[in-house]
Amino acid sequence: MEKITYLHTENLVSTFISLATAFVLGGLIGFERQYRQRTAGLRTNVLVAIGSAAFVDMAMLLHGHDGAIRVIAYVVSGIGFLGAGVIMRDGGTVHGLNTAATLWCSAAIGAAAGSDLILEACIITMFILAANILLRPIVRFMDRRPLDHDNELLNVIYVVCDRLESKEVIEQIHTALKQYNYPAKDIEVQPFGEKDVEIETTLLSTSIEQQDMFHILEVLNKMPQVRYAYWDKNTIN
Repeated sequence: MEKITYLHTENLVSTFISLATAFVLGGLIGFERQYRQRTAGLRTNVLVAIGSAAFVDMAMLLHGHDGAIRVIAYVVSGIGFLGAGVIMRDGGTVHGLNTAATLWCSAAIGAAAGSDLILEACIITMFILAANILLRPIVRFMDRRPLDHDNELLNVIYVVCDRLESKEVIEQIHTALKQYNYPAKDIEVQPFGEKDVEIETTLLSTSIEQQDMFHILEVLNKMPQVRYAYWDKNTIN
């Protein structure tokens, strides 16, 4: 039997600290994603961070910094395949890019933690949370800002539904909109009371047939998970 070389208390403590850091910091990122009902939520981001930390930590123990650098390079490229799984294309719109980028950043947190760069991992986490939380109002403002001085009509569907059934409701929204060729530009999920959420779907099209929208709302309102659904037209100056 080959002699166990790396079973030392110091190595075990270092590994535990690296994985614990990845768990906590990945959990912070995942909590924000889970709160917004994204495809890759709490567990996914935690596992990505822990997995990255584990691979880099093992490389550090076996081959030092050179081994860690090689493994980090593989993590950077390999995590792209996982991120591709959360990107969806629906007509002319693409969903999940931000979630995929967040997974990539969670891998960076894990890689930093696995390399014993604990403070750096904390700083990375702060910037990721800032990008996903603090920049959100700016992005929404810019997306809704007209490209010229003319008035722009914004069509928004609001659906209040059970929090646990929100993903199924979002899928039904996509299906109903696709049937009438009205792709969604953006979907926001916000808490609504203790057990419900409000799904705000901004349509890409500024020209909507009223009869089509009535049919879409009729389908949504008939869903048992939906409390109510309505359509709003906002004019942005």
